[in-house]
Amino acid sequence: MLAEGYRIYLETRKKNDFAFNRFLARPIAGVVVAALARTSLRPNQITVLNLVIFLVACAMLIALPTYAGGLWAMFVLEVSYVFDCADGMLARHKKLASKEGHLFDFFTDELKATALAASVGVRLFLTGGSGPVLGPPFVGAWEPAWFLLATVAITLVVASAISLTNFIRRPEISGREQTVEAYYETVSAQVPRSVAQRVAGAVFGLLRLLNHYPSHIYLFALGGRLDAFFFLYGALNGLYLARGWLSILLRFGRGG
Repeated sequence: MLAEGYRIYLETRKKNDFAFNRFLARPIAGVVVAALARTSLRPNQITVLNLVIFLVACAMLIALPTYAGGLWAMFVLEVSYVFDCADGMLARHKKLASKEGHLFDFFTDELKATALAASVGVRLFLTGGSGPVLGPPFVGAWEPAWFLLATVAITLVVASAISLTNFIRRPEISGREQTVEAYYETVSAQVPRSVAQRVAGAVFGLLRLLNHYPSHIYLFALGGRLDAFFFLYGALNGLYLARGWLSILLRFGRGG
């Protein structure tokens, strides 16, 4: 099973993937796919399964507001992510990959991102964490509600960032018809030539990695600082949203 899983991993892996995926998540998912391939389960069914497992992890974040509870929630979240990797790998392994399947997978990823922001925020409302020091007149009744207010704001930011991504990916806007191959990142990454391009590539690469929460959210949980993750995740999505809106305004805000 392990040998078959590794072979499937090599056959179905993506190019330009995160190190966390290449060396941990996808090799484990390869073993899962080796087992799933012997059943009648379809890739879209695995997508639904991973969404359900993820929502269980979000519920655990709220229902188990302890340090150990947070660690167990992160374990379930990472199990969900393995299945998130497995659905596409199973589709490629069985030659069932389709644009519709990928769009469904992206749709569930949208739900998960929004649910994560909301559940972590509610957990912090219940347990506390590091936030701004509120002075008069925002003391008293306002202070305990800080994380609840932040949850609403950050959840709206994440949802807006997702909406932006859907908008700029449309063929009418991007000018490119999206294909299954493009979704699976089969095109090799271009090597930057100038120093400025390398610096910009490194910065955007770091931001993409930080926004890829399965790669590191468990570290925040281990450190007991899910509040730091909460604000980092909100800030990254806020930067992405601001950058996207700047491009949109430059394109559509011109007169004429």
